[in-house]
Amino acid sequence: MIRICMGYDPVLALDHFIAQESIITTSSRPVFISPISLSNLKSELSRERDPLQSNDFAFSRWLTPYFCNYQGWAIFMDSDMVLVDDIAKLWDLRDDNYAVQTAKHDYTPKTDLKFLNRVQTKYEKKNWSSVILFNNEKCTALTPEYVNTASGLDLHQFKWLENDGCIGEIPVRWNYLVGEYEKIELSEISLLHYTIGTPIHREYEFCDYFDVWQSYYEKISRKRY
Repeated sequence: MIRICMGYDPVLALDHFIAQESIITTSSRPVFISPISLSNLKSELSRERDPLQSNDFAFSRWLTPYFCNYQGWAIFMDSDMVLVDDIAKLWDLRDDNYAVQTAKHDYTPKTDLKFLNRVQTKYEKKNWSSVILFNNEKCTALTPEYVNTASGLDLHQFKWLENDGCIGEIPVRWNYLVGEYEKIELSEISLLHYTIGTPIHREYEFCDYFDVWQSYYEKISRKRY
């Protein structure tokens, strides 16, 4: 079973369901997808909202190992994503030598604002934390107490680890930043990350690979319950 914790923001709920549909559609193995919603974390996460955070799961993501009782592995993903490849391939990249594995982006965001005029914060290791393979037993520093009090940079720059040698690397194709990276053939990408904004937002309606996101939007819109 592939265990996935996905960020959930009620303002961006559609993104969550599209990402979830894309995972289920493309996976060759069973997946267990848990939305991380602040409304369910009132006893674990008490910190006030940081004015620089652009979504509800900026801090709650770091509780993923805690949710898993610090056992086994789990994937954390932002919700503004679409899988175009089998997530089992990402799962198979797990390496017990590391506490976490991420795509090690080396870039500076092109804009100061993104969707809904939210702040585009710029810092070292930007977007490393948007897709994380957590080796949970090596992430025991991420207690609710620590996540409630640590700074955003301490968390997102992985300063809670002993050193950067604890951070393994996954190919950038598993966290391809739409609009930040040059457009390439879809066959070279495994996960599309619409980090600036998904096509649901008018200003990004025709962004790169908008048609991939749109195809899943149409698919879930046709479903009847």
